[in-house]
Amino acid sequence: QVQLVESGGGLVQAGGSLRLSCAASGRTSRRYPMGWWRQAPGKEREFVSAINIAGDVTYYGDSVKGRFTISRDNGRNTVDLQMNSLKPEDTAVYYCAAVSNSAVHITKWKFEYDYWGQGTQVTVFS
Repeated sequence: QVQLVESGGGLVQAGGSLRLSCAASGRTSRRYPMGWWRQAPGKEREFVSAINIAGDVTYYGDSVKGRFTISRDNGRNTVDLQMNSLKPEDTAVYYCAAVSNSAVHITKWKFEYDYWGQGTQVTVFS
């Protein structure tokens, strides 16, 4: 019922920046808590960031705190991830995800996310 499509991934030099976007469609009248996750080859999917529906509460994983910023535009039904000071260890497929459970306002737990995008590759070279 909800489709998520990420964009903005690519190749970037260490220290550089990228901005990822996630566009939601389907049940367009409803908004959801949203999150960004990433997965590198051979590794578990890692929590990156989350944002509540109003956009006034955010969570960040320790590895990206101070470098990444999540934001949302409910009018456009999009969620962005601004990534600054990128490091080679940020290299991964980045996924946008949504929470359908209305009791959950914001979460960093993977099992609480119900909808996932296809992912977009981010590669950081030194």
